[in-house]
Amino acid sequence: MSSTKQPAIAKIEAKTIIDLIASNRRMDERTPTDYRELKIEVGVIEKANGSAKVHLGKTKILVGVKVELGDPFPDTPEDGILTVNAELVPLASPSFEPGPPDENSIELARVVDRGIRESKAIDLKKLCIEPGKKVFVVFVDVYVLDHDGNLIDASALGALAAILNAKMRDYEIKDNEVIYKEGLIPLPIQNYPIATTMGKIGSSLVIDPSLKEEQAMTARLTVTIEKNGHICAMQMAGLGELSIDELKKAVEMAVTKSSEMRARVMEAAK
Repeated sequence: MSSTKQPAIAKIEAKTIIDLIASNRRMDERTPTDYRELKIEVGVIEKANGSAKVHLGKTKILVGVKVELGDPFPDTPEDGILTVNAELVPLASPSFEPGPPDENSIELARVVDRGIRESKAIDLKKLCIEPGKKVFVVFVDVYVLDHDGNLIDASALGALAAILNAKMRDYEIKDNEVIYKEGLIPLPIQNYPIATTMGKIGSSLVIDPSLKEEQAMTARLTVTIEKNGHICAMQMAGLGELSIDELKKAVEMAVTKSSEMRARVMEAAK
């Protein structure tokens, strides 16, 4: 996923991409600030507490959410636990290999996790049963089914849609024990983070780089915006750099785009 790990692209093809973007166009006829076609479906995994499938252009992501009882971390005894994992399914790309998580899947999971965690999207304190002893653990599992660029945004959109879709068993506490009741309740959601990823290609910034554009870009910046329009996370990768003005422009692009994408997720998760 990192720009230094992309398959090689022919110099003439890279130049075509750079020249097009310099003239405010892209190979798929988008403008620099356009996302590819987005489709979000929720409730697609019957056995999960919550799930979502995202199609972002030809990139496809599946996200499942599971809620289980567990032990809190020693340094946060009064908080439930959020854990995000990502799997790059080998069939999704020739560059994905079977085996334990590599640096790309670890990076993907961390960026998605950071957006949810730093925005406090899930009120983890409400998932505490007995401080220091028993909490609910929210597992968010991301599966990349088809890789055609911008795995971060597609995965982050899928993760948000899946936690909004998630329902856990209703319960009550008796003598510090969890007694499950009839019915389901939603997760305690209090924020809606949206990740917007931009690639620097030539001297231009473009939102939602496709795989070919990722192969031509020199730097990648992901800015995650919470519901109030504030930055809650940032992640940069690649061998290139951004000027202060480019960084400001990227943040403005992310803030503007996040409200539109948030509305799409909220509509899909209804």
